[in-house]
Amino acid sequence: MKLKLNFLIIAILVVFACGNSGTKGNEFVFPEADSIPLSEAEKLSPEAIEDISKNISSPVEIANLLQLLEVPFSQEYLATSIDANKESTNFNKAMKLGILGADLGYLNMYEKTGSSLDVLSSIRKLSEDLKVGQFFDFEIIKRLSQNKSNLDSLLFISIESYEQIDTYLRNNDRGQLSALMIIGVWIEGQYLATQVVSKFPDKMLQDRIGEQKIILNDLIMLIAPYCNKSTEFNDLCRDLQSLKDTYRDVRITYTQGEPVASEKDGGLVITQTETSVVDMSSDRLNSIVKLTSDIRNRLISIN
Repeated sequence: MKLKLNFLIIAILVVFACGNSGTKGNEFVFPEADSIPLSEAEKLSPEAIEDISKNISSPVEIANLLQLLEVPFSQEYLATSIDANKESTNFNKAMKLGILGADLGYLNMYEKTGSSLDVLSSIRKLSEDLKVGQFFDFEIIKRLSQNKSNLDSLLFISIESYEQIDTYLRNNDRGQLSALMIIGVWIEGQYLATQVVSKFPDKMLQDRIGEQKIILNDLIMLIAPYCNKSTEFNDLCRDLQSLKDTYRDVRITYTQGEPVASEKDGGLVITQTETSVVDMSSDRLNSIVKLTSDIRNRLISIN
């Protein structure tokens, strides 16, 4: 599934998409696995890696769901402690480029122009340091940010920019930075979702958080080849594994629905439907909320 602007129309159904979870029959229960062998992660094809990145890396997914649920905007959720001028390693720059991308999506969805321009300035600095600034047309993005009527165009350009950065990094033997950026986007989206659900309990949002068990499995496979690259990577891999362990008792069951036919652009389109049931206790949710917060806050505090 390629996350383009049309995602905004159906985001309430597929936010935190689980498109890489495999083929499902009439009923599919996500299997339990204690660990992911490094050898399996290293076998991931470029197509599989691209599929994982496309299913995770949209900076506006969770923000769109929160707005559709009519959750009020909160400045306190943002990673305001990040200072792009003080980031000293490519690890931190790539991770925080992802985190700020999620924040930018959140701000844009709520039309917070002033704050989004501040975040955009930090994104510009980090992207230029990583030699990927060419994928952001900052003047156009800035102009669109100042005109609320151009929200759709702004979101489209923002998503496109992150997708292009991801592709460029992977195609130029800098896959570890692409993985960090993707994980940064996911971590911040997960943080936003878990912070909101603590204050505004909602079953749909709880289920989307529960379904992150599947996405987390993909993330661990994505980062696994780099876990021994440095202490920073090792710590991140350990954090993600700890979060996976916290998800261990979450049970997800999928049921395949009947195909739905519709007309689009003069042609017949067949859409396969499915439903999911997430079994997650309140204690388990609370543990996920706390650990997500601990990991995210540690990541935004290190330089």
